[in-house]
Amino acid sequence: MQHDILINWSPQETRVAVVENGAVQELHIERPLERGLVGNVYLGKVTRVLPGMQSAFIDIGLERAAFLHVADVWQKYGDGEGGTGRQGQPQVPIERQVFEGQALMVQVIKDPIGTKGARLSTQISIAGRLLVFLPQDEHVGVSQKIPLGEREALRNRLQALVGEKATGGGGGFILRTNGEDASDAELAEDIAYLRKAWARIKEASLRLPPASVLHEDLNLLRRVLRDLVGEQTQNIRIDSKEQFELLRGFGQEFMPSSVAKLQHYKGERPIFDLFGIDEEIARALGRRVDLKSGGYLIVDQTEALTTIDVNTGGFVGARNFDDTIFKTNLEAAQAIARQLRLRNLGGIVIVDFIDMAREDHRDAVLAEFRKQLSKDRVKTMIGGFSQLGLVEMTRKRTRESLAHMLCEPCAQCHGSGQVKTARSVSYDILREILREARQFNPREFRIVASPKVVELFLDEENQHLAGLSDFIGKPISLQAEGSMGQDQYDIVLL
Repeated sequence: MQHDILINWSPQETRVAVVENGAVQELHIERPLERGLVGNVYLGKVTRVLPGMQSAFIDIGLERAAFLHVADVWQKYGDGEGGTGRQGQPQVPIERQVFEGQALMVQVIKDPIGTKGARLSTQISIAGRLLVFLPQDEHVGVSQKIPLGEREALRNRLQALVGEKATGGGGGFILRTNGEDASDAELAEDIAYLRKAWARIKEASLRLPPASVLHEDLNLLRRVLRDLVGEQTQNIRIDSKEQFELLRGFGQEFMPSSVAKLQHYKGERPIFDLFGIDEEIARALGRRVDLKSGGYLIVDQTEALTTIDVNTGGFVGARNFDDTIFKTNLEAAQAIARQLRLRNLGGIVIVDFIDMAREDHRDAVLAEFRKQLSKDRVKTMIGGFSQLGLVEMTRKRTRESLAHMLCEPCAQCHGSGQVKTARSVSYDILREILREARQFNPREFRIVASPKVVELFLDEENQHLAGLSDFIGKPISLQAEGSMGQDQYDIVLL
């Protein structure tokens, strides 16, 4: 499917949108003050080893210690090849591989998310334009996205270019999908570049103290050329002349095939207005997603998982009830796959499609869902319908979701989405005054609360307030405080 890439650049933020058939499919946002860490290589220091969790905490210079699990510790297997967490191979306990105080070269594989620190691996990989370099391995491989019939020939070509060093400490390589049609000269150039980058990292690890950055991944602008541009990309439009020139220079050096697609956008309208992308971002932060048929989705993101509920809404256009449900679910399957990419939702996702009586309808909806998910550049795994009619899936999570990047928990409800009613708060206040009256003997009690709660005491709850005042034998005064949330209050003893 053909797509365009739009880049909106400003000194404080870079925003990238991938547009397919006039609709935004992906959004990438990077801020210099909040730049992601995935791909960065650090010289870490082991601060604590937890044998019971088979994990270790590593100080890499961040606010929170990073996390290293035994499955992410590189080790050499019996067949001579190395890796992390290979199935069927015995895992050496983490306490026999790392120790407290040890300096350890690590790479971030997941950004800090919520209260969790960054997740690390000791298997280093450096991405180039055409190849991924694995300096600890000796394996030469080809991306599984490349057709099976072409892989062996490409592997042999790459093996010849890597040379005998592949079996003598020269490191392993994996051919990326955009290297499928590359010439031998281009591949040799990428091999040389990646080996030089690794030499710089090794040199820095010997020179710098623990908790130092040894290698930083490319910024978002450059990652666009490296990761997002492919044969399907029609053009890449950027609205900054200065950044266009820098990106063109980078492309001419490392990704010459992408340079012809670069365009400097000079229009008067903001570049994101061309496809209503700002409105799309606003919709992607909401719970409800309307479908063209009249149905809708409800997307709820929690720390543990994301749930997506499908509803028919106002769609009653099909011949019968079964067809109405089937058509809604088919449209929902397409919309859900797009929303996962657009919102960058990761982890466990539970989809509650509308119950379908016919098995062929369920199979068709599941097939459509798998087809749409196959377009996702992020790894996904999907199961079938469970006994309860739910579809369980996972999407690899490496960075914060769009909502977590752009929003923060509400100061009033603290992220729960709910606050106590004014009446519930007023009854809490009455109970608190009664409790205080049994312990203290002030001249007067003063209630400081939100205007809505004070208004309730002056109107519907006036009788209860007066009754409590008579019962405790003390006057109770009211003070409205506009800066207070509805469920906030204070009782002042005068």
